[in-house]
Amino acid sequence: MVSIDRFLGKRVEVPEDRRYYSKQGLWAKRDGPHLVFGFTEPGLVLMGGLNDLEPLVADGQKVHKGESVFFAITGKILYLDAPVKGTIYFHPEIKQMPAVIAQDPYERAWLFKIRPDGDLETAYQSLDTAQSYAESLKASEGAKNPEGIKGGVSGICKAVYSGIREQKL
Repeated sequence: MVSIDRFLGKRVEVPEDRRYYSKQGLWAKRDGPHLVFGFTEPGLVLMGGLNDLEPLVADGQKVHKGESVFFAITGKILYLDAPVKGTIYFHPEIKQMPAVIAQDPYERAWLFKIRPDGDLETAYQSLDTAQSYAESLKASEGAKNPEGIKGGVSGICKAVYSGIREQKL
């Protein structure tokens, strides 16, 4: 387990027994002929929690790598892309359990499975290791703001946050 002790004011973990789609903060693990995907803890922290999810493609549909497959309402609007090419199957109860996603992101709260078009192992190995995902997080807002200071730590974020705070509406 790779642990990051100070990430936007929280301690987050990245299990080493799976691979990662770093671009969107998703983990992947093998499950029979499928790759199962879900949100990582650091991904959930960066997006500010999860309010709602909506699939953008039909269950059992063929998808291409990079194609938008999920619409998520978080602290921001997020489109999730298919990390690999194949046939997608959504978690049948995921829309009814957004709280579970935050509580148990690495087990019960998987989002979707993809049966890769090609070799399963090749698709799995195309994703990042836990170490490379953790390394990519060093450039994120979570690492740049280890204390979780509201409004961020960059000059622009501070100026915007301060300006909003001072407005009289």
